Amino acid sequence: MINYTIIIPHHNGEEILSQCIESIYISADYKPEIIIVNNASTDGSIETIKTKFSNIIVVDSQKNLGYAGGCNVGALEATNDYLIFLNNDTILEKSFDKYLLNKLQNKEISSVQPKIKNLPNKDYFDYAGASGGFLDVFCYPFCRGRIFNNIEKDLKQYDSEKEIFWASGAAFATKKDIFIKAGMFDIKLFAHMEEIDYHWRCQMMGYKIMINPKSIVYHQGGGTLSYESHKKTYLNHRNSLIIFLSNHKIHILFLLLVPRIILQLGSIFLDLLSIKLGHAVAQLQALLWIPFNIFYIIKKSIQNRSIQINNYNLKGMYFRSIAIDYFLLKKKKFINLKNVVQDF
Repeated sequence: MINYTIIIPHHNGEEILSQCIESIYISADYKPEIIIVNNASTDGSIETIKTKFSNIIVVDSQKNLGYAGGCNVGALEATNDYLIFLNNDTILEKSFDKYLLNKLQNKEISSVQPKIKNLPNKDYFDYAGASGGFLDVFCYPFCRGRIFNNIEKDLKQYDSEKEIFWASGAAFATKKDIFIKAGMFDIKLFAHMEEIDYHWRCQMMGYKIMINPKSIVYHQGGGTLSYESHKKTYLNHRNSLIIFLSNHKIHILFLLLVPRIILQLGSIFLDLLSIKLGHAVAQLQALLWIPFNIFYIIKKSIQNRSIQINNYNLKGMYFRSIAIDYFLLKKKKFINLKNVVQDF
């Protein structure tokens, strides 16, 4: 028996949260402590959940702290050494926890991700994490089973246990002491890519991040923030720029900064061509946010370097532009990149 805590940040949506908790009770091999962080819900969902599930712990926040802040609050409240962060719109398969936590017993491993499949289309991977996350040098993320909006059918082609660059915030297990030592999630990121930022820091500290596809989680996606949301676009692009500028070393930034800006402008231009004006504006706002918050970027960069007990490295990173390879060279599947993604 392994004692662990499941942390679920929540902002509105009684039905999805109720289904998630019921799934935990049905599927967990070990008995977890369940903490729901109420991110200022306004729909009465928390009151209903408290009545329906008497054993859960609810921590109330007076404002919406986002995924990052909500998880941080839950982690500090947790009484166990092992944590599983979970989105409220997930459904779990039997023994999901056993496969994650048993793998996490290895002292070299900081985090383990399950295989994440799409809840409405269970034969397919989910956008958020699929079968393990990777990153190109310009900080554009992709996954085994999903590159940009191309989502593959799960034919067990990515069922190997493998070291990955990042584990999805939709569902992953980690160790509380490492999470706190690494500085937890950056609350400035609010939501999206905070898990990539965290796992890059874990690597700086000398730890490994793994995927164990025997553990399976189904994710609804867009349950709190729609995929069509301009705010989601803004957060994704702004946060990508933040981790790009704060995690790379200075000499790497000198080499990559101009191409990164060109890629960003190209992405804005594509949205304009597609008449997605709201998304184009959101991307431009993300780009303009950076110079007005440069002191935060510098401070974050210094903090990140202070935790490096292992040499800075780019192991597992894609040493090309995934955007160019996807949009221009038509490499739509992860398997097409197998000779390019750097091994750990």
